[in-house]
Amino acid sequence: MLLDLFREFAILAFVAFGGATALLPEMHRVVVEQHHWLDNTTFTHLYAIAQAAPGPNVLVVTLIGWQIAGLAGAAVATLAMCLPMSVLIYLLIDRWQGFAGRRWQQAISLGVAPLAVGLVFSGATLIAQAAAFGPAAWALVVLAGGLSLRTHWHPLWLIAGGALCGASGWV
Repeated sequence: MLLDLFREFAILAFVAFGGATALLPEMHRVVVEQHHWLDNTTFTHLYAIAQAAPGPNVLVVTLIGWQIAGLAGAAVATLAMCLPMSVLIYLLIDRWQGFAGRRWQQAISLGVAPLAVGLVFSGATLIAQAAAFGPAAWALVVLAGGLSLRTHWHPLWLIAGGALCGASGWV
């Protein structure tokens, strides 16, 4: 199982534009639907814990590995997610910098941004579906998004508002 876990997360690491959060739909497909290592609820809970904890977004991978295979699974999943791309970037960064200013390099750099945004949006949609959002939750998402775009409120105020709605039983 540890070898399968390493292989799956190492493959995911090579498409991690936007970080681990952008990979949620594919992680979900692999971990929940393909291998049945976790169920929807556990996957969603691990993501929520990872987001609530301070630290990098890759923490969700560590928690998934922990849930699947204990301490060894946590280490293997995290290593598989971080090591391949770290080595590749280390080996290629000098060459990439040598192409600075070239048109194709700028095109790649600009093209990755919408890809990352799309993957993050896809991940958010997956988590919302797995959490079985009702109409009130979707209304709260739309309201928070609108307030975020139209006001200069700190995001923590919006999070606090969402927490109050949840604590009151509205969502």
